Amino acid sequence: MWLYLAVLVGLYYLLRWYRERQMVSHLGDKYVFITGCDSGFGNLLARQLDVRGLRVLAACLTEQGAQQLRKQTSDRLETVLLDVTKTESIAAATQWVKERVGDRGLWGLVNNAGTFHPLCITEWLKTETWIHTLKVNLIGVTEVTLSMLPLVKKAQGRIVNVSSILGRVAFFGAVYSSSKHGVEAFSDVLRCELQHFGVKVSIVEPGYFRTGMTDVQKSSEAMKQVWKEVPAHIKDTYGQKFFDAYHDVMKQGLSSCSTNLNLVTDCMEHALTSVHPRTRYSAGWDAQFFFIPLSYLPTSLADYILTRSWPKPVQAV
Repeated sequence: MWLYLAVLVGLYYLLRWYRERQMVSHLGDKYVFITGCDSGFGNLLARQLDVRGLRVLAACLTEQGAQQLRKQTSDRLETVLLDVTKTESIAAATQWVKERVGDRGLWGLVNNAGTFHPLCITEWLKTETWIHTLKVNLIGVTEVTLSMLPLVKKAQGRIVNVSSILGRVAFFGAVYSSSKHGVEAFSDVLRCELQHFGVKVSIVEPGYFRTGMTDVQKSSEAMKQVWKEVPAHIKDTYGQKFFDAYHDVMKQGLSSCSTNLNLVTDCMEHALTSVHPRTRYSAGWDAQFFFIPLSYLPTSLADYILTRSWPKPVQAV
């Protein structure tokens, strides 16, 4: 029986491998719009797709980021400034894209722009932090998608939304995790609704990677600033020793982030260029071999594994 099962599993993966190797033709005629191209995954993906010959439309938050990207790429790549938290900026970028793609439509939309709030306990964060994070990571994704959707439908193209492994297993970073759970739900519903229009929706779930959002020094300073501003009555329930220990745990986690960003951008590229893209891509060894298996364990056991190294507050019962 086990032999038959092994054969079936092997045949399944062989068939999947064969299907996923089939690439879309005429890539040089296809336009891809990417948000968050100043640095990190978006910047690398823009350069990667430019090398493949696609016509990349890269959205950057700053002119400095746009200039640096143009210096590193061919004349095919074009840039536009975009703030995903502002409706008027999204509308202007959509019109800019429409003028370039014309009747061909937009083959690929990659919602990559994102932000990460300071790594700290949920109770320490201000409401303004919640609002800003959700506006960038979730509301921005939905608004950009809905604005560009007619162009994607015209091309029967692809939508690639960047989530996170924290969108599957949430155990810290409540605001960030909430926004990424929202991206997962939005993408799942959108995929079902758009299947009859020939549009395919993929979700990329990176594990821990070294980008500007996970810079150790910046994250450490942000944590200290948040702790400094925490109300005294909340501070008293945790204690300075708790903060110091928690701060060290978070720094150790950031220090272990992978520097191989291609593990993520290769997933994005496959979602845009494969005839049969996956609905979900878990990017990184930690995501594939730790967090995804962990998500299938009983919740109480998963909670213990994930938080066993955390310190205890001074007023813990």
